[in-house]
Amino acid sequence: MIEIFAFYKLKKLNKIKTLKKLIFNKIYENNVKGLVIITKEGINGTVAGKKKDISILSKYIKKIISIKNFDTQNKLFSNFIPFLKLKVKIKNEVVPINEKYKFKGKNKKNYLTPRKWDKFLNKKNIKIIDARKPFEYDIGTFKGAINPNTKNFRDFKNYLTNLKKNETVGMFCTGGIRCEKASNYLDNKGFKNVYMLKGGIINYFNKTKPSKSNWVGECFVFDNRVTIKKNTKTGNYSICNGCRMPINNNEKKSPKYKIGLSCPKCYDNLTKDQIERFTMRHRQIVTSKNKYKFKRSIDR
Repeated sequence: MIEIFAFYKLKKLNKIKTLKKLIFNKIYENNVKGLVIITKEGINGTVAGKKKDISILSKYIKKIISIKNFDTQNKLFSNFIPFLKLKVKIKNEVVPINEKYKFKGKNKKNYLTPRKWDKFLNKKNIKIIDARKPFEYDIGTFKGAINPNTKNFRDFKNYLTNLKKNETVGMFCTGGIRCEKASNYLDNKGFKNVYMLKGGIINYFNKTKPSKSNWVGECFVFDNRVTIKKNTKTGNYSICNGCRMPINNNEKKSPKYKIGLSCPKCYDNLTKDQIERFTMRHRQIVTSKNKYKFKRSIDR
């Protein structure tokens, strides 16, 4: 079984080029794949591999950036590695909102555990804001949540400027990092009643029984699982290689849906060169899944 480990830490980091090299080498050495983003304001990543290798990597990252714990970490499991490659990137922000994270003496962070979040959802005169993209919202969200309809996270900041400072706001995202940046922005603007779902949707799924969940639908994840269900199992969506958008079972019934190539949203706009490239990429994904399954059969 493969462990998928998502984590982040907001902390002032120096010598990030050196950190990138050290972390890349350690991840590569342990045969782990995924994406890690390193910035001067912290680190954010999701990686996948064998449980023991993930444990080694987690301890190593904590050691070299001098922390005892990550701000948030989530663990899920899969029967295949959902990443094709290993990437360690240097960015300006842990998530792009065009606003630097401000490390003040005491940042006000109103975290809500999954249990407290469920109680919070039932309160009156509150706004529950989905901090993700519209297509993520369409796949699944919490009951009563607002879709800001922003094309990207940078635009989300513009949406936040329309909120009133006396409003009580609850925000959530996949793993929590987008809400960290958004709440920091609002905190610096003088907002007092902003709450975050601790650990995001993934932590909520891990801590909440599906039968008692206030979540409706599935949750988009940024890897080859595409979506996960409330029980954390791989969901029913696929990614169209043409437009890179999630597609559901009804869309797969369309004659314009070609596995690994196109869907009704993009079929009429593909060039011959794109079709060739998308075919190759789809083969790589299938090979990656089959390779791990074959390896597991030998191990047994």
